[in-house]
Parts: sequence; structure tokens; C-alpha cells
Amino acid sequence: MGHKQTVTLIPGDGIGPEISAAVTKILAASGAEIDWDTHEGGEASALAGKGVMPDATIQSIATNKISLKGPTTTPTGGGHQSANVTLRKRLDLYANVRPAKSLPGYKTRFDNIDMIIVRENTEDTYAGVEHMVAPNVAQCLKVITWEGSERVAKCAFEMARKLKRKRVTCVHKANIHKLSDGLFLKAHEHVAKEFPDLTFDSIIVDNLCMQLVTRPEEFDVLVLPNLYGDIVSDLCAGLVGGLGVAPGANIGSTGAVFEAVHGSAPDIAGKGLANPTALLLSAVMMLQHMGELQKAERIEKALHAVLAEGKHLTRDLKGAASTMQFADAIIAKMN
Repeated sequence: MGHKQTVTLIPGDGIGPEISAAVTKILAASGAEIDWDTHEGGEASALAGKGVMPDATIQSIATNKISLKGPTTTPTGGGHQSANVTLRKRLDLYANVRPAKSLPGYKTRFDNIDMIIVRENTEDTYAGVEHMVAPNVAQCLKVITWEGSERVAKCAFEMARKLKRKRVTCVHKANIHKLSDGLFLKAHEHVAKEFPDLTFDSIIVDNLCMQLVTRPEEFDVLVLPNLYGDIVSDLCAGLVGGLGVAPGANIGSTGAVFEAVHGSAPDIAGKGLANPTALLLSAVMMLQHMGELQKAERIEKALHAVLAEGKHLTRDLKGAASTMQFADAIIAKMN
């Protein structure tokens, strides 16, 4: 890096502070030079009257351009708005990035998955344009724009090139949604011409889902509209062990927030039982985003070694190690 990078840290709710402490310790041991600018965000902040994502937190991310965020609690039904939705809207984080990679120690039906799901984050039916047409008839509009489709396409292709991927696949339903999904597909075909070093193809979303549960190892980088991306990213997380090992990021033109996808698990908070793997892999994504590819690889290899060895695993992995013991084992593998 040459100089320390200031990163906004949002520990979050529940197990968030514990796994954040474990991950920042591992990052320090890797040699990553980071100054942490710690800010509030989540349910505790909302209950304290500061808002689910205080202005000071938003400003910190806007200034630093990079954030690592622990899990936050969002109530079902009433209550405060989701911290994640707030961040996406206020910082225009238009690309949700969810890697799905097989891990040693996580026994699943497949053991050779290594793909990245890039989901458009601001449009589609998630734009929230819906209304009642008649007393018993609801209508939701599917909003797809060229600008929104083009920028998420560029994000996917640029990421594929940076991480030395070979293939980008646009996922759509343009055979039925000829105008909306058709526009999404055309924007990707247009952007693909700027990346002749990468293979580009497309697939209809229902065919993709069938192939993901039969031969997921065939896919590399998938880019999808919002609704399909939400569903497929969780499907792919399930293929490699579930949300507990699923890293994620929300990326925009002015900043990026890296976060664990799982919940805040208040039932085990403060007990040292939480598995920090998802947040650690999100931090690996963060290092890649910062150009620190060697440090990211060093951490990932150490994590894989600990998982494969099986001696220092957290309770969810049928082990007896605490959160910090698991972190210390990873650090030992880097030395």
C-alpha cells in the first residue's frame, strides 16, 4: 500500500463486535496497513435515537471510500429501516457482489465451486414502484434502465479482469420480458465489446438455476438484475455451506461496503461462539478491492489450512474453539 488506508469499521449488532475484533486482528497479522475509523450502525444505534445509520457513519464511508461492516439487526414488520438498505440508497451502492467458493471442512454436494455473483442493487422490482390498481389488484413495476444496467455490467467485467477470471455470464429472462430484461442483456452485450480478453455469454435464469444444482463448477462470473440476483446469490451460498460462510460487498462509484451476509445471532452474542469466516472472507474481498491481492491470498490460504486441519474450529463446525481461538489459529498459519 505504501501508506495506511483509513477504513470505516461498523462492528454492528449481536455477534458483530466479536467477529469484527477477530477479523481486524487477522488483518493486522497479515501486514495490511489499515487505520480503523470506528462508527455506530444498526439496531443499537437506532434504539439510542441516533438512527440505524447515523449521518456521521455515512460521512465517514463517503470520505474513506471503503468500509467493513459487521451484521446488523433489522426487525420484522415495524421498526427501523434496514441498515443495509439505508447504506445502499444513501451511498448509491449499485452492485451487490457475492462470491461462492467451496471451502475445506464444509461438506456439501459439490467441492469445486468458485464463482462470483454480481447483482444490480438499485432497480428492478426492488425500486418499490407498486400500487393498488383496484381493491383486489396490486401492480409492481419492473424498472430497468440502460444506465443502471451498463454500470453494473462494467463493474462485473472490471472485477473479472482484475481477479483474472475468464468468463462473464449475463443472466436474464429476455425471452419473456423482452423490453426490460432485453435492455439489461443489450447493455451487457455492449459493454462486453470493451473486454475482448474475457469470454461473454448469456443464459435464461430458469436454465441457470437448473444448471447451478447439477454442474455449478461450470460458472465463473454471473451478473443479474436485482430480483434474480437476490435469489441466485442465496442459492449459490447454499451450494458452498450457507450464509455463515458467505462474504459480500455493496459497491458504488464513490465507495464500497464489505459485509458478512448472515444475521447478528443475538442468542450467542458475547459468548465467544461465533464463526468469523464470512466477515473474514468479506475482508479478503476488501483487500482485493484495495489492490492488496497478495495479503488477501495469504489470509485465504491460512483460513483454508485451518478448516482443512480441523483442530481449531468453532462450534458450528463441530469444533470447540472460541471465536478468537479460531482467529489465532489462522494467524499462526500465516507465520
